Amino acid sequence: MLNATAITITHDINSMRRIADEVALLFGGKIMWRGKADKIDEVANPYIDQFIHGKLDGPIPVLGFGGK
Repeated sequence: MLNATAITITHDINSMRRIADEVALLFGGKIMWRGKADKIDEVANPYIDQFIHGKLDGPIPVLGFGGK
C-alpha cells in the first residue's frame, strides 16, 4: 500500500472499478451516493443504476437517444 490519496474524476465505470476504493457519484452538482466501490451495484437508486449500467431509459435524459 502506498498510503497516498488521489482524486480521479471519470465517467469510465470500468476504470473506476479498477482504481477506486471509495466513490462519490454526483448529479446536478450534488452527491447522489458515496461509499465503497465494491458496493456500487447494490445501490437502489434509479440515477445510480442508469449511470453505472449505461442504460438509456431512466431518470437521466440522454440527449440524442430519446432524451429531451
